[in-house]
Amino acid sequence: MQFQLSGQQIEITPALRDRVNSQLDRLTRLDERAISLSIVLSVDKLQQRAEGTLNVTGAALHAEALTSDMYASIEMLFDKLVTQLRKHREKISDKHQREVREERQYG
Repeated sequence: MQFQLSGQQIEITPALRDRVNSQLDRLTRLDERAISLSIVLSVDKLQQRAEGTLNVTGAALHAEALTSDMYASIEMLFDKLVTQLRKHREKISDKHQREVREERQYG
């Protein structure tokens, strides 16, 4: 999977990069066929923002988290992306199961 981490008005420190990499394992455990992930970290006065776009086969999942702590924003972002990825995978598997069931029923 391609991975891009960038910052707007913030320097990406090794600690921030390590936190994102540790959270990245959560996504790869769910779906190892993900194409790319782009994360942008930014600071606006007292608000720490983390935005991410995950490209998977058939969809682009986007999430955003805004808190007063950058580490909390990163964790919230990955929570949202994991939830969206699970929902996307269930939608795909349900569709395929329905097709198989209809083929068995109608021959």
